[in-house]
This record gives sequence, C-alpha cells and structure tokens, in this order.
Amino acid sequence: MHVLTEAEVHRLLDPRTLVPAIEEAFRARYPSTVMPVRTQMKLADGIFLIMPCYDRAGRGLGMKLVKFNENPRLAEDRIQATYILLDVESGCAKLVIPANYLTDARTAATSAVATKFLAREDAKVLGVFGIGRQARAHLQILRHVRNFERALVTGRDPGRTRDFAQQMETELGMKIEPVYSRTCAAESDVLCTCTTAKSPLFDGNLLRKGTHINAVGSFQASTRELDDTTIRRSRIVVDTYDGALAEAGDLLIPLASGAIKRENLLADLNELLSGRKRVRTSPAEITIFKSVGNALEDLAAAELLEEIILSLESKAAGPGQAPSP
Repeated sequence: MHVLTEAEVHRLLDPRTLVPAIEEAFRARYPSTVMPVRTQMKLADGIFLIMPCYDRAGRGLGMKLVKFNENPRLAEDRIQATYILLDVESGCAKLVIPANYLTDARTAATSAVATKFLAREDAKVLGVFGIGRQARAHLQILRHVRNFERALVTGRDPGRTRDFAQQMETELGMKIEPVYSRTCAAESDVLCTCTTAKSPLFDGNLLRKGTHINAVGSFQASTRELDDTTIRRSRIVVDTYDGALAEAGDLLIPLASGAIKRENLLADLNELLSGRKRVRTSPAEITIFKSVGNALEDLAAAELLEEIILSLESKAAGPGQAPSP
C-alpha cells in the first residue's frame, strides 16, 4: 500500500493530464459506474461526506471521506479530505491519498471540461468569485482550455482580495485584477463561483450575453450562489442529475418556487461530452455548469496518480528488474 503526502499529490497531479482524464471518465466510463449520491452526515461543527465509486467495466473502486468545517480557525482548513483507492478483488487499500489538493484540482478540471464544451471559443476574460483554494485551482487550471487575456477576482475582504490577485498574477504570469462583485459578473466571459455563500452573489441582469458560468461552491439544498434571474436566463448542464437534484440549492430553490422546471436542466456532463445533447446553440446564449462534485472525478484522479507512481517505480527499478513492493 502506498501512502502519499499532500506535497506529492501537488507535484504529481498535472492539470494537463488530469483534464483529459476527467473528460474521458465522463464520456466513456460514466455509464459503467456505480456512484450513489454521497452520504451527508451533519456534525456539531460541520458536515461529513462519504463518496464511494465503482467502475464495473474499468474495475476501479475507491472512496473519498470529507470533513467540511463550518467555522475553521484558518480558511484553508475549511475542507479536509482523504481518498482510499481499493483493490477491487481483495478490497484492500492500495493507495491512500490526502485529498485536499486532489479535490481542488479535480473540481477545477471538471469545470475546465465543461468550459471546453460550453464557453465561447473567443472567451478572453475569466472571472472568479472567491479567493480560497477552489478559486486558486480554477485560475490555475481553466487557462489550459481557453486563451484568457486576463482574470478578475472578487472576495469579501478587499485587502485579502488584492493580496490574492497579486500572488496569483506572479504565479501564473497573467494579468489578474481585484474587482467589485458587480464588475466581475458584468465583464467576465467565463465566470466561476467558488465560494461558501449561502445566498446569491450577484444580480443576474448584470451578465452579458454569451457568458459561461461554472457554479461549484454550493453543495447543499438550502444554499445558493446564483439568483433566479441567472438561472432563468441560462441553459443548464449538471455534473449528474442525481447529485444536482439532491444537493444543488442553486437549482432546487428555483425549482421549488416555480422559477424553472425540471426540463430546464438540459444535459448532464456525460450527455454533453458524448454528443447526445447539444446545449450552446448560439454565441449569445448564457450557459451554466452546475457542479456539486461526484466520486467519479475522484476515482479518475486517484487512478491517474496510481499510474504515475507505478511508472516512476518501474523507471527507478531499471530494465529487467521488478519494482519494489
């Protein structure tokens, strides 16, 4: 059994290979997976999530355990996750992964896949609500699917937002501007909401035609980042129907009020990627990818890490030698 460190996950999990792995998982592997809607356990100070996944065709089996802390001492401690990749025959653990960065990266990689298929080809401005780990991952990874000229970021604390923008601009070598929420909503071609907000972040009337939105922050039925106007104006794709209809307050709240109907959910990610459903039909349409996260993304990322580790061990062992157990 291998046990990785968070630093090793950062070093080995390359977005340039993760994005296509996530894309292939949703296109080809999704129909063969058994993926129950994740279990949510309410704790005194947060939520505990259990996310198993079994790929019957690919013989993949794994599970992620997540603690969501409602009032962490440090913002980066809000989510703590561990992934266990299992041998499908024996049930024994073969890889244990500290999954904080894995979760950040696989979520942003899934947004990147949706952006690749839904955003306009000429998208130039990336907007991000939030200045935490998910915001960072989305800035790092979405630039691999569109040639953004600049990025806009907005957070609740102006000083921290400025510091975050400067840090990310230095890290990524692209222009990143701290802005007010109104500007971020109005001037972005691709907009990512990566917050812990419980109520809408902006007025949907601000969105310009042709915007694509990745809404990833809300994963509880009672919370939302997007208002009814945004939802009504948009053509909607979800990661999975089961997950969205169980957890996505961005959709469940307007569904309950009658602002939209079930038919407004036009496709899940498998239907979009396989070509069975077409969502963007003109450059002027607003599109939404609503993600609550699912276990197939984690399994694909964990298996990618396993492949990398086995490849490195094989190279280290040299020709004609078996890798060390």
